[in-house]
Amino acid sequence: MKVLRFELPGSPGEARIGFVDLAANTAVDAPTVLAQVGINRPSWRAVDIVEYNTESGGALSRELANLDKFDALRCPLDQITYLACIEAGSLRDFIAFEQHIKTVRAKRGAEVPPAWYEMPVYYKGNYRTLLGHEQQLTWPRFTEQLDYELELACIVGMAGIDIEEDQAAGYIGGYAVMNDWSARDIQAREGSVGLGPAKGKDFGTSVGPWLVTPDEFNPNDARMTARINGELWSDGNIGTIHWSFPKMIAHVSMDERIYPGDILGSGTVGGGCGLELERWLQPGDVVELEVDGIGVLRNQVVRPGY
Repeated sequence: MKVLRFELPGSPGEARIGFVDLAANTAVDAPTVLAQVGINRPSWRAVDIVEYNTESGGALSRELANLDKFDALRCPLDQITYLACIEAGSLRDFIAFEQHIKTVRAKRGAEVPPAWYEMPVYYKGNYRTLLGHEQQLTWPRFTEQLDYELELACIVGMAGIDIEEDQAAGYIGGYAVMNDWSARDIQAREGSVGLGPAKGKDFGTSVGPWLVTPDEFNPNDARMTARINGELWSDGNIGTIHWSFPKMIAHVSMDERIYPGDILGSGTVGGGCGLELERWLQPGDVVELEVDGIGVLRNQVVRPGY
């Protein structure tokens, strides 16, 4: 099951929830479909659907395996305006790939801190600046080193606390492609103080193009690529991750409740950013991040005055 948030042509500001029918290349109105399977609510959000499906053990995904049988409003995917695929209430971004942290630390003449091998570490991002597929990112006026980060997002589907690692997979509501945009120059300055990142990250994070439920995605083996203006810059695999999402969930939920819609970012796959490659984005660049089994997340960088 693929869940997305979008706007219809001529209805800006009116967020809708849909299921993706890739065979027909359409977004299918979710509330209508849910009503036809006997699930009625006054209003639906994407996070409500994900929570319902997770708590039911994926029953909704199985029920909606064949979208052709439902009579509902459909809109071609190339006519909708995409929004961030989930209404998040929290954004935690980890640094879970060893190759990435080794490369970045080595560029500063440093080794990987021993604590990195002892626990999955994350920062808390700005969930209010989430962007969707095809939405433009405005270049922050305070940076000259704008970067992308090729990541996988895990979306929590069920509330819980003190979750054991062997039970944590059951709390995963779905996955999406994630771009943790970074202003590297100000991020470095913030880090020198011992806090952050803050302004170096908080201006935007892209998540999408839709959320894919766990029954349709293998988090242990999926190619991850980044193309800038059609040129391949990054090529990795989620299977190289050191800290798995169940380990992240177990760590975060220690004496702390997690909630449906919480986003856990994997951190950058090895070689998955310009900082590692010593290549920087330029105004007007089109950044396409792709994860096999999910899809392509595309955004253009726009710098006012250029």
